Amino acid sequence: MRRSAVYYAGISCVPYAREVSGIMVSGNAWQWWGNAAGQYARGYRPEVGSVLNFRANPRMPLGHVAVVTRIVNPREIVVDQANWGSHGMRGRISRNVAVVDVSEANNWSAVRVELGRSGAFGSVYPTYGFIYNRPDTGLLTASADRPTPLPAINPVPSDLRPAAERPWHTYEEVAEMPSRAPHRLDLRITQVASER
Repeated sequence: MRRSAVYYAGISCVPYAREVSGIMVSGNAWQWWGNAAGQYARGYRPEVGSVLNFRANPRMPLGHVAVVTRIVNPREIVVDQANWGSHGMRGRISRNVAVVDVSEANNWSAVRVELGRSGAFGSVYPTYGFIYNRPDTGLLTASADRPTPLPAINPVPSDLRPAAERPWHTYEEVAEMPSRAPHRLDLRITQVASER
C-alpha cells in the first residue's frame, strides 16, 4: 500500500533552534517546554539567545520554536526561525522577524508574528514562554513587573488560543421591545367645508 506524504527540502524549526541557540532539547517543538524542565531554565521574559516556545494549535500541531535575536521593548522582540509560514517559506530560514506580546498580563503567553516585511502582524498564537541556555534552578523567570500597554497594530485575523484563554467571550445579545401602552390612531374622517 502506498502512503501519500508531503516532502519539502530545507530545515524545520527544531534543528535550526538547536543549532543556533545551543539548547539541545529533544522532541517536537510542542514538547520542548516539558522536556526542558530539569535541564534548562525557563521563564516568561525574553532574553537574547533564548528560544520562544509556541504551543501546538490547529494550524501548528507540532508547535514551533524561534530564537530571540533582539529585544526591542517589553512587548516586542526580533527572532530568527525556520519553517515558518507557507507559500514557499516552508523549510526556509527567516531572519529579523518581529514578534509582539499581546497577552493582557505582558507574560508572552500570546503573541503575533510579523507577516513578511509589511509591518502587519498575523494571528494570535499561544506560547509556553522562553527556554534559556543555562541550567534549570527550579524557578521560572518572571515577566515584567507591571504590564506595559498593548501595542497598536493591525486587527487580529484569528486567535488560536483555546477559547477559555481568550480575553473576550462571545455572547448572544437579545434585544427586547420596550413595553409601552399601545398608541391609538384616530382614523375618523372629518369633512372640510368647501368654499363657496
